[in-house]
Amino acid sequence: MHCVYFPPEVGGLESHIFFLCRGLVARGHQVEVVTSHSLPGLPSEEVMEGVRVLRTWMPARNTVGWAAHAFASMPRFSALAQRADVLHAQDIAGVPPCMLASRVRSVPFVTTWHTSHFLKRAGSPFWRPVFRRYLEAADHNLAASREIAAVAESLAPGVRVEALTNGVETTVFTRVAPTLPAPPAGRRRLVVPRRLFPKNGVEYFVRAMPEIVRKIDAEAVVIGDGPERLALEKLAGELGVAERVTFLGSRPHADMPGLLSGADLAVFPSLMEATSVAALECMACELPVAASRVGGLPEIVNERVGALFEPADPASLARAVVALLEGGRLRELGSAARRSVVEHWSNDRLVDRHVAIYEDVIARRKAA
Repeated sequence: MHCVYFPPEVGGLESHIFFLCRGLVARGHQVEVVTSHSLPGLPSEEVMEGVRVLRTWMPARNTVGWAAHAFASMPRFSALAQRADVLHAQDIAGVPPCMLASRVRSVPFVTTWHTSHFLKRAGSPFWRPVFRRYLEAADHNLAASREIAAVAESLAPGVRVEALTNGVETTVFTRVAPTLPAPPAGRRRLVVPRRLFPKNGVEYFVRAMPEIVRKIDAEAVVIGDGPERLALEKLAGELGVAERVTFLGSRPHADMPGLLSGADLAVFPSLMEATSVAALECMACELPVAASRVGGLPEIVNERVGALFEPADPASLARAVVALLEGGRLRELGSAARRSVVEHWSNDRLVDRHVAIYEDVIARRKAA
Protein backbone atom coordinates (compact mmCIF):
# COMPACT_ATOMS: atom_id res chain seq x y z
CA MET A 1 0.00 0.00 0.00
CA HIS A 2 1.06 3.59 -0.57
CA CYS A 3 -0.80 6.43 1.17
CA VAL A 4 0.25 9.88 2.32
CA TYR A 5 -1.34 9.62 5.78
CA PHE A 6 -1.78 6.66 8.11
CA PRO A 7 -2.63 6.33 11.83
CA PRO A 8 -2.00 7.82 14.31
CA GLU A 9 -3.20 10.49 11.86
CA VAL A 10 -6.95 10.84 12.37
CA GLY A 11 -9.44 10.86 9.49
CA GLY A 12 -11.82 8.75 7.48
CA LEU A 13 -9.24 7.74 4.87
CA GLU A 14 -6.70 6.84 7.52
CA SER A 15 -9.29 4.73 9.35
CA HIS A 16 -10.35 2.99 6.14
CA ILE A 17 -6.80 2.04 5.14
CA PHE A 18 -5.81 0.85 8.63
CA PHE A 19 -8.81 -1.44 9.08
CA LEU A 20 -8.51 -2.74 5.51
CA CYS A 21 -4.84 -3.59 6.11
CA ARG A 22 -5.60 -5.14 9.48
CA GLY A 23 -8.36 -7.22 7.90
CA LEU A 24 -6.00 -8.45 5.19
CA VAL A 25 -3.44 -9.46 7.81
CA ALA A 26 -6.15 -11.37 9.70
CA ARG A 27 -6.75 -13.38 6.48
CA GLY A 28 -3.10 -14.42 6.42
CA HIS A 29 -1.72 -11.84 3.98
CA GLN A 30 1.48 -9.84 4.46
CA VAL A 31 0.80 -6.09 4.25
CA GLU A 32 3.36 -3.29 4.07
CA VAL A 33 2.38 0.38 4.00
CA VAL A 34 4.58 3.21 2.79
CA THR A 35 3.36 6.51 4.19
CA SER A 36 4.72 9.90 5.24
CA HIS A 37 6.63 11.03 8.30
CA SER A 38 3.76 13.45 8.89
CA LEU A 39 3.92 13.85 12.68
CA PRO A 40 6.95 14.48 14.88
CA GLY A 41 8.18 11.64 17.03
CA LEU A 42 6.85 8.80 14.89
CA PRO A 43 9.25 5.93 14.17
CA SER A 44 10.49 5.45 10.63
CA GLU A 45 9.37 1.85 10.81
CA GLU A 46 6.98 -0.07 13.08
CA VAL A 47 4.47 -2.90 13.07
CA MET A 48 0.89 -1.94 13.94
CA GLU A 49 -1.37 -4.94 14.60
CA GLY A 50 0.53 -7.01 12.08
CA VAL A 51 0.82 -4.25 9.46
CA ARG A 52 4.39 -3.17 8.67
CA VAL A 53 4.45 0.64 8.38
CA LEU A 54 7.36 2.52 6.78
CA ARG A 55 7.44 6.32 6.93
CA THR A 56 9.35 8.50 4.50
CA TRP A 57 10.06 12.21 4.22
CA MET A 58 7.34 14.78 3.52
CA PRO A 59 8.20 18.50 3.72
CA ALA A 60 4.71 20.02 3.94
CA ARG A 61 0.98 19.26 4.04
CA ASN A 62 0.13 20.65 0.62
CA THR A 63 0.29 19.65 -3.03
CA VAL A 64 4.02 20.35 -3.30
CA GLY A 65 4.71 18.43 -0.10
CA TRP A 66 2.61 15.45 -1.24
CA ALA A 67 4.39 15.38 -4.60
CA ALA A 68 7.81 15.57 -2.91
CA HIS A 69 6.81 12.72 -0.60
CA ALA A 70 5.66 10.62 -3.56
CA PHE A 71 8.96 10.96 -5.39
CA ALA A 72 11.12 10.65 -2.26
CA SER A 73 9.35 7.39 -1.37
CA MET A 74 9.94 5.76 -4.74
CA PRO A 75 13.24 3.97 -3.94
CA ARG A 76 11.84 2.44 -0.74
CA PHE A 77 8.56 1.51 -2.39
CA SER A 78 10.24 -0.01 -5.43
CA ALA A 79 12.45 -2.16 -3.20
CA LEU A 80 9.39 -3.48 -1.35
CA ALA A 81 7.63 -4.11 -4.66
CA GLN A 82 10.34 -6.59 -5.61
CA ARG A 83 8.71 -9.19 -3.36
CA ALA A 84 5.09 -7.99 -3.63
CA ASP A 85 2.21 -9.70 -5.43
CA VAL A 86 0.15 -6.54 -5.83
CA LEU A 87 0.56 -2.80 -5.23
CA HIS A 88 -2.22 -0.46 -4.15
CA ALA A 89 -2.22 3.35 -4.39
CA GLN A 90 -4.65 4.74 -1.83
CA ASP A 91 -4.43 8.39 -2.89
CA ILE A 92 -3.25 10.57 -5.76
CA ALA A 93 0.33 10.80 -4.46
CA GLY A 94 0.52 7.02 -4.27
CA VAL A 95 -0.03 6.48 -7.98
CA PRO A 96 3.41 7.55 -9.35
CA PRO A 97 5.35 5.21 -7.01
CA CYS A 98 2.97 2.37 -7.94
CA MET A 99 3.27 3.11 -11.67
CA LEU A 100 7.06 3.12 -11.55
CA ALA A 101 7.35 0.00 -9.38
CA SER A 102 4.75 -1.81 -11.47
CA ARG A 103 6.68 -1.09 -14.66
CA VAL A 104 10.10 -1.97 -13.22
CA ARG A 105 9.04 -5.02 -11.22
CA SER A 106 6.14 -6.17 -13.46
CA VAL A 107 3.73 -6.21 -10.52
CA PRO A 108 0.01 -5.40 -10.97
CA PHE A 109 -1.33 -2.31 -9.24
CA VAL A 110 -4.70 -1.06 -8.05
CA THR A 111 -5.77 2.52 -7.37
CA THR A 112 -8.50 3.88 -5.12
CA TRP A 113 -9.82 7.40 -5.73
CA HIS A 114 -11.12 8.60 -2.40
CA THR A 115 -11.54 12.26 -1.69
CA SER A 116 -12.74 15.69 -2.65
CA HIS A 117 -9.13 16.52 -3.61
CA PHE A 118 -9.68 14.37 -6.70
CA LEU A 119 -13.03 15.99 -7.48
CA LYS A 120 -11.57 19.49 -7.13
CA ARG A 121 -8.70 18.73 -9.47
CA ALA A 122 -10.67 16.72 -12.02
CA GLY A 123 -11.81 19.90 -13.77
CA SER A 124 -8.30 21.32 -14.09
CA PRO A 125 -6.73 21.41 -17.59
CA PHE A 126 -3.45 20.40 -15.92
CA TRP A 127 -4.78 17.46 -13.93
CA ARG A 128 -7.20 15.93 -16.46
CA PRO A 129 -4.51 14.36 -18.68
CA VAL A 130 -2.51 13.34 -15.61
CA PHE A 131 -5.48 11.53 -14.11
CA ARG A 132 -6.30 9.92 -17.46
CA ARG A 133 -2.79 8.48 -17.63
CA TYR A 134 -3.02 7.24 -14.04
CA LEU A 135 -6.40 5.59 -14.64
CA GLU A 136 -5.27 3.92 -17.86
CA ALA A 137 -2.09 2.56 -16.25
CA ALA A 138 -3.79 0.75 -13.34
CA ASP A 139 -4.87 -2.87 -13.53
CA HIS A 140 -8.03 -2.01 -11.56
CA ASN A 141 -9.50 1.31 -10.43
CA LEU A 142 -11.73 1.78 -7.40
CA ALA A 143 -13.64 4.86 -6.23
CA ALA A 144 -15.13 5.59 -2.82
CA SER A 145 -18.45 6.78 -4.30
CA ARG A 146 -20.48 6.59 -7.50
CA GLU A 147 -19.87 10.31 -8.06
CA ILE A 148 -16.09 9.86 -7.98
CA ALA A 149 -16.35 6.78 -10.21
CA ALA A 150 -18.42 8.67 -12.80
CA VAL A 151 -16.00 11.62 -12.85
CA ALA A 152 -13.02 9.28 -13.19
CA GLU A 153 -14.63 7.38 -16.08
CA SER A 154 -15.36 10.68 -17.83
CA LEU A 155 -11.64 11.49 -17.71
CA ALA A 156 -10.57 8.16 -19.19
CA PRO A 157 -13.19 6.88 -21.66
CA GLY A 158 -13.11 3.11 -21.91
CA VAL A 159 -11.68 2.63 -18.41
CA ARG A 160 -14.02 1.05 -15.86
CA VAL A 161 -13.92 2.48 -12.34
CA GLU A 162 -15.64 0.37 -9.69
CA ALA A 163 -17.54 2.27 -6.99
CA LEU A 164 -16.77 0.60 -3.67
CA THR A 165 -17.87 2.33 -0.49
CA ASN A 166 -15.28 2.43 2.27
CA GLY A 167 -15.97 0.06 5.15
CA VAL A 168 -16.24 0.19 8.92
CA GLU A 169 -14.83 -2.24 11.47
CA THR A 170 -18.15 -3.02 13.12
CA THR A 171 -16.54 -4.92 16.00
CA VAL A 172 -14.80 -1.67 17.02
CA PHE A 173 -17.52 0.80 16.07
CA THR A 174 -20.49 -0.36 18.09
CA ARG A 175 -22.54 1.22 20.85
CA VAL A 176 -20.55 1.26 24.10
CA ALA A 177 -20.68 3.04 27.45
CA PRO A 178 -20.60 6.83 26.79
CA THR A 179 -17.42 8.60 27.84
CA LEU A 180 -18.87 12.11 28.01
CA PRO A 181 -21.04 13.21 30.96
CA ALA A 182 -24.73 12.98 30.15
CA PRO A 183 -26.49 16.23 29.17
CA PRO A 184 -29.08 17.76 31.51
CA ALA A 185 -32.31 15.80 31.75
CA GLY A 186 -34.48 16.18 28.68
CA ARG A 187 -31.74 17.74 26.53
CA ARG A 188 -30.74 16.17 23.22
CA ARG A 189 -27.08 15.96 22.19
CA LEU A 190 -25.87 16.35 18.62
CA VAL A 191 -22.41 15.24 17.56
CA VAL A 192 -20.50 16.72 14.62
CA PRO A 193 -17.38 14.61 13.95
CA ARG A 194 -15.76 16.90 11.42
CA ARG A 195 -12.33 18.39 10.94
CA LEU A 196 -12.65 22.15 10.88
CA PHE A 197 -11.91 22.94 7.25
CA PRO A 198 -14.22 24.92 4.92
CA LYS A 199 -15.25 21.90 2.84
CA ASN A 200 -16.78 20.23 5.90
CA GLY A 201 -19.35 23.02 6.29
CA VAL A 202 -19.30 23.26 10.10
CA GLU A 203 -19.96 27.00 9.79
CA TYR A 204 -23.46 26.23 8.50
CA PHE A 205 -24.13 23.89 11.40
CA VAL A 206 -23.17 26.63 13.88
CA ARG A 207 -25.42 29.07 12.01
CA ALA A 208 -28.28 26.57 12.30
CA MET A 209 -27.90 26.11 16.06
CA PRO A 210 -29.92 29.21 17.12
CA GLU A 211 -32.96 27.89 15.23
CA ILE A 212 -32.43 24.36 16.56
CA VAL A 213 -32.26 25.45 20.21
CA ARG A 214 -35.23 27.79 19.68
CA LYS A 215 -37.32 24.75 18.70
CA ILE A 216 -35.88 22.07 20.99
CA ASP A 217 -33.61 21.73 24.03
CA ALA A 218 -30.35 20.62 22.40
CA GLU A 219 -26.58 20.93 22.64
CA ALA A 220 -23.78 19.99 20.24
CA VAL A 221 -20.33 18.48 20.53
CA VAL A 222 -17.93 19.13 17.64
CA ILE A 223 -15.10 16.58 17.46
CA GLY A 224 -12.22 17.68 15.25
CA ASP A 225 -9.75 20.49 14.80
CA GLY A 226 -8.52 22.68 12.00
CA PRO A 227 -7.86 26.24 10.84
CA GLU A 228 -11.51 27.32 11.24
CA ARG A 229 -11.76 26.56 14.96
CA LEU A 230 -11.22 30.08 16.34
CA ALA A 231 -13.58 31.61 13.78
CA LEU A 232 -16.26 29.02 14.56
CA GLU A 233 -15.96 29.53 18.31
CA LYS A 234 -16.29 33.29 17.74
CA LEU A 235 -19.32 32.74 15.49
CA ALA A 236 -21.01 30.60 18.14
CA GLY A 237 -20.52 33.42 20.62
CA GLU A 238 -21.88 36.04 18.25
CA LEU A 239 -24.99 33.91 17.61
CA GLY A 240 -25.57 33.35 21.33
CA VAL A 241 -25.04 29.58 21.27
CA ALA A 242 -21.52 29.33 22.72
CA GLU A 243 -22.85 27.52 25.78
CA ARG A 244 -24.65 25.01 23.56
CA VAL A 245 -21.71 24.16 21.26
CA THR A 246 -18.62 22.46 22.70
CA PHE A 247 -15.49 22.18 20.54
CA LEU A 248 -13.62 19.13 21.79
CA GLY A 249 -10.78 19.33 19.29
CA SER A 250 -9.18 16.28 17.73
CA ARG A 251 -9.49 13.00 19.62
CA PRO A 252 -7.75 9.65 19.03
CA HIS A 253 -9.66 7.33 16.76
CA ALA A 254 -9.90 4.73 19.53
CA ASP A 255 -11.92 7.23 21.62
CA MET A 256 -14.61 7.71 19.02
CA PRO A 257 -17.04 4.86 19.87
CA GLY A 258 -17.36 6.14 23.46
CA LEU A 259 -17.79 9.74 22.30
CA LEU A 260 -20.38 8.85 19.65
CA SER A 261 -22.35 6.61 22.00
CA GLY A 262 -23.23 9.58 24.21
CA ALA A 263 -25.10 11.40 21.42
CA ASP A 264 -28.63 11.22 20.02
CA LEU A 265 -27.91 12.30 16.44
CA ALA A 266 -24.88 12.87 14.20
CA VAL A 267 -24.76 15.81 11.78
CA PHE A 268 -22.60 16.06 8.64
CA PRO A 269 -22.92 19.53 7.06
CA SER A 270 -20.33 18.83 4.32
CA LEU A 271 -20.02 20.96 1.19
CA MET A 272 -18.01 18.23 -0.56
CA GLU A 273 -17.76 14.58 0.42
CA ALA A 274 -16.78 11.21 -0.96
CA THR A 275 -18.41 8.45 1.04
CA SER A 276 -17.94 9.50 4.63
CA VAL A 277 -16.29 6.85 6.79
CA ALA A 278 -17.09 9.03 9.81
CA ALA A 279 -20.81 8.91 8.96
CA LEU A 280 -20.67 5.14 8.62
CA GLU A 281 -18.87 4.91 11.96
CA CYS A 282 -21.67 6.91 13.58
CA MET A 283 -24.26 4.64 12.00
CA ALA A 284 -22.39 1.57 13.26
CA CYS A 285 -22.70 3.06 16.76
CA GLU A 286 -26.50 3.19 16.27
CA LEU A 287 -26.65 6.93 15.65
CA PRO A 288 -29.12 8.33 13.12
CA VAL A 289 -27.42 10.72 10.70
CA ALA A 290 -28.50 14.07 9.25
CA ALA A 291 -26.29 14.92 6.28
CA SER A 292 -26.05 17.37 3.43
CA ARG A 293 -27.14 16.18 0.02
CA VAL A 294 -23.67 16.13 -1.58
CA GLY A 295 -21.20 13.60 -2.97
CA GLY A 296 -21.52 10.09 -1.64
CA LEU A 297 -23.60 10.96 1.43
CA PRO A 298 -26.95 10.24 -0.27
CA GLU A 299 -25.58 6.77 -1.09
CA ILE A 300 -25.53 5.87 2.62
CA VAL A 301 -28.06 8.22 4.26
CA ASN A 302 -31.81 8.06 3.60
CA GLU A 303 -35.09 8.33 5.52
CA ARG A 304 -34.58 4.85 7.01
CA VAL A 305 -31.46 5.93 8.91
CA GLY A 306 -31.83 9.72 9.16
CA ALA A 307 -32.38 12.63 6.80
CA LEU A 308 -30.74 14.75 4.11
CA PHE A 309 -30.68 18.55 3.90
CA GLU A 310 -29.41 21.06 1.38
CA PRO A 311 -25.71 22.02 1.64
CA ALA A 312 -24.72 25.49 2.85
CA ASP A 313 -28.32 26.05 4.02
CA PRO A 314 -28.66 26.53 7.81
CA ALA A 315 -32.46 26.66 7.60
CA SER A 316 -32.66 23.33 5.75
CA LEU A 317 -30.19 21.81 8.22
CA ALA A 318 -32.17 23.05 11.22
CA ARG A 319 -35.46 21.70 9.82
CA ALA A 320 -33.96 18.25 9.25
CA VAL A 321 -32.37 18.08 12.70
CA VAL A 322 -35.47 19.32 14.55
CA ALA A 323 -37.72 16.90 12.64
CA LEU A 324 -35.50 13.97 13.61
CA LEU A 325 -35.24 15.02 17.26
CA GLU A 326 -38.99 15.56 17.53
CA GLY A 327 -39.97 12.52 15.50
CA GLY A 328 -39.77 9.98 18.31
CA ARG A 329 -37.91 7.46 16.12
CA LEU A 330 -34.26 8.00 17.06
CA ARG A 331 -33.79 4.53 18.54
CA GLU A 332 -35.50 2.88 15.55
CA LEU A 333 -33.43 4.87 13.07
CA GLY A 334 -30.22 4.13 14.96
CA SER A 335 -30.89 0.38 14.95
CA ALA A 336 -31.60 0.50 11.22
CA ALA A 337 -28.41 2.48 10.66
CA ARG A 338 -26.26 -0.19 12.29
CA ARG A 339 -28.01 -2.97 10.39
CA SER A 340 -27.37 -1.13 7.15
CA VAL A 341 -23.65 -0.80 7.88
CA VAL A 342 -23.31 -4.44 8.93
CA GLU A 343 -25.14 -5.64 5.83
CA HIS A 344 -23.53 -3.38 3.23
CA TRP A 345 -20.43 -1.58 4.51
CA SER A 346 -18.68 -3.80 7.05
CA ASN A 347 -14.91 -4.11 6.87
CA ASP A 348 -15.29 -7.88 6.37
CA ARG A 349 -17.17 -7.30 3.12
CA LEU A 350 -14.60 -4.71 2.06
CA VAL A 351 -11.72 -7.11 2.69
CA ASP A 352 -13.53 -9.86 0.75
CA ARG A 353 -13.86 -7.63 -2.30
CA HIS A 354 -10.25 -6.43 -2.14
CA VAL A 355 -8.93 -10.00 -1.94
CA ALA A 356 -11.03 -10.92 -5.00
CA ILE A 357 -9.70 -7.90 -6.92
CA TYR A 358 -6.09 -8.66 -5.97
CA GLU A 359 -6.44 -12.30 -7.05
CA ASP A 360 -7.97 -11.20 -10.35
CA VAL A 361 -5.27 -8.67 -11.28
CA ILE A 362 -2.51 -11.12 -10.31
CA ALA A 363 -4.07 -13.84 -12.50
CA ARG A 364 -4.52 -11.45 -15.44
CA ARG A 365 -0.89 -10.31 -15.26
CA LYS A 366 0.31 -13.92 -15.18
CA ALA A 367 -1.86 -14.78 -18.17
CA ALA A 368 -0.70 -11.78 -20.22
